[in-house]
Amino acid sequence: MSVRTTTRRRQLGAMMRKLRAGKGMTLEEAGRLVGVSKATVSRYETQEGPVRWPIVDALCREYGASEAERNAVVALARDARQQGWWRAFASSIPADMSLLLTLEDEAVREDHFSCVYVPGLLQTRGYNTAIQQANEMRLAPDEVERLVNIRMKRQEILGRSRPPHFWAVLDESVIRRVVGSPHVMREQLTRLLEANESPHITLQILPFAKGAHAAALGSFVILGGVEPSLDVVYVDLHVGSVFMEKDEELDRYRLAFDYLRAHALGAAASSAMMQRVREEL
Repeated sequence: MSVRTTTRRRQLGAMMRKLRAGKGMTLEEAGRLVGVSKATVSRYETQEGPVRWPIVDALCREYGASEAERNAVVALARDARQQGWWRAFASSIPADMSLLLTLEDEAVREDHFSCVYVPGLLQTRGYNTAIQQANEMRLAPDEVERLVNIRMKRQEILGRSRPPHFWAVLDESVIRRVVGSPHVMREQLTRLLEANESPHITLQILPFAKGAHAAALGSFVILGGVEPSLDVVYVDLHVGSVFMEKDEELDRYRLAFDYLRAHALGAAASSAMMQRVREEL
């Protein structure tokens, strides 16, 4: 999967296909109505090459799109070349990380299962610093600080006026593993407790008492697009990252996440457990 096919351009193509299909038009019919070729309409739908927003606007009108739909699609067309905040760090960010940041920047929801560490978007500075310092390849202090600053910058998406809905199931080991020091871990648990009070964040703990479960897949994230067809699964294998978007892959991870959250404690009970663990430190 390339970065090109997972940005706003990918969303634009999916929405243009959906609107045309809803009207029952062929590519040739749509192109004729707005004065462009069948190939041009096809290119707009298959995420290849640049787009002109006036043509997108004209197509939406011919498709009978609602004003809200048309405004949303035209906004995607106008912003198709928009560069994300991480471009300033592009020279030192691996390609797979750039792809994750692109997906994360455009997600309308994120479903996480974590069996080792707290999800990055909820880590405190002290907690993430301790993780970076535990790298098997010893990092210089300035490199640790750079990576931590990038992580803190990523977290700003949760403070947007319309943030993605963030749902995470944490294995009990995540809240019991003392990362950094007891003080750092107490601070991290406080952050999680505060997060679980947010209307757009849901945290659940999967207790040890539940025994065997679907966590055999390891930690993963389902990044949700504006429609299910744009969903992508992200798995960090430590030796490299994997992105999956085939229907059978998505179905497998969606089913696993549904299973995990069904077996995890509810939000209130999860907060109570995190409170107890914090008091034990």
